[in-house]
Amino acid sequence: MTVNSYPVELTAPDVEAYRKGNTGVDFVTTFDSGVAGPHVMINAVTHGNEICGAIALDYLFKANVQPVRGKLTLGFVNFQAFLNFDINKPEESRLVDEDFNRVWLEERLDSDEDSVELRRARDLRPIFDTVDYLLDIHSLSTYSEALMICHGHDKEQTFATKVNYPGYIMCGSGHVIGRRLIEYTPFNDTANDKVALLVECGQHWAAEAGTIALDTALHFLRATEAVSPDFIGQHLSDGAKNPPKAQKWEVVDGIYSKTDNFTYAEDYIGMEVIAKAGTVFAHDGAEKIKTPHDDCLLMMPNYKPGANMRKVRLCKRLD
Repeated sequence: MTVNSYPVELTAPDVEAYRKGNTGVDFVTTFDSGVAGPHVMINAVTHGNEICGAIALDYLFKANVQPVRGKLTLGFVNFQAFLNFDINKPEESRLVDEDFNRVWLEERLDSDEDSVELRRARDLRPIFDTVDYLLDIHSLSTYSEALMICHGHDKEQTFATKVNYPGYIMCGSGHVIGRRLIEYTPFNDTANDKVALLVECGQHWAAEAGTIALDTALHFLRATEAVSPDFIGQHLSDGAKNPPKAQKWEVVDGIYSKTDNFTYAEDYIGMEVIAKAGTVFAHDGAEKIKTPHDDCLLMMPNYKPGANMRKVRLCKRLD
């Protein structure tokens, strides 16, 4: 299984009409209700090849979404990468210079370092600093079920439970190098009530990813009470109107490859639960990689070749 084996079933929308916006930052638009309330923001295309978020935001713009309290901001955040999207080479537009979702450390944002993504992060930072609730829309490299990710603080778990869509809430650091936007200091500070969530809407270009992205955005807006219930009800897909209670899992480890020869025991797509501790689920060269506990969930397996690369996250049921 490779990332290049998936058909592109979605069409990237033309977002040029949203370039100017009204915030002074390209491709960012804020709607102000004029009524006291939180500042709510939905991000698309943190990674330029993950086009489902752009589809969701394009839909919300065209449906004339408006907040009934507070402010609502819609942003195509790494538009430079997204505008390079090519249906014939869909993976290649993920970034321009570096991963936009790893730069959110003050020592990098305040430094003299330069990249397309760092410049964009610095432009967006004053906006993010004012946001109370953020949804960052992503997608996956396999046909995994969709999942919501938070760092794991109580405030995040509480709010993610209120959103209750999609069907998995995954809590933990993610064992990443760098810092994700959802861990940017204002959101990661337990002394305030600001919350950032990241949703993975299924395989990058699967038709259902666009629907999941929009449904998640609508459930997020419902939970923030930023948009009228009538608007939510009118635009949710039938299958998302009464979701069951989401499962909650803790990310307990991240497995990084040590060699160029990392292979899985089966063609895992993600969210498989392996019943017994000590089960070999992968090999890294001659080393056997085993589950550390019973009922171990494999989250976001990565099939890209190479050493020193995160291959999978291991999760334990919380609820």
